[in-house]
Amino acid sequence: QLQLVESGGGLVQPGGSLTLSCAASGISLEFYAIGWFRQAPGKEREEVACMPNLNSRSSYTHFVKGRFTLSRDSTRKTVNLRMNNLEPEDTAVYYCAVTRRLWSLCPAEGDYTDWGQGTQVTVSF
Repeated sequence: QLQLVESGGGLVQPGGSLTLSCAASGISLEFYAIGWFRQAPGKEREEVACMPNLNSRSSYTHFVKGRFTLSRDSTRKTVNLRMNNLEPEDTAVYYCAVTRRLWSLCPAEGDYTDWGQGTQVTVSF
């Protein structure tokens, strides 16, 4: 199994920024699809961003597009989610997820095989 370690969550005021990181414990994610999800209390988990493969463009849901940026660092062991102009509606537990496949499009949620433990993001005054 793959251990994903998330960091970077916390409390931020509306309009602020946070960067979430997801590290794969020394395992290269070069051949993995990467997804970021979030779940607020009482709501279903929803996907916010995805990068199907190393050479693909990232995809974003409409409610984060233009504010969030998904990237992989040069070591290919860490995935980052840069979140700008945060809004109270962004408050949720954020999860990274990966699956080792050759992807051309973002996998379905059920196709991800490994998930991080989640990190809390709270946007509030």
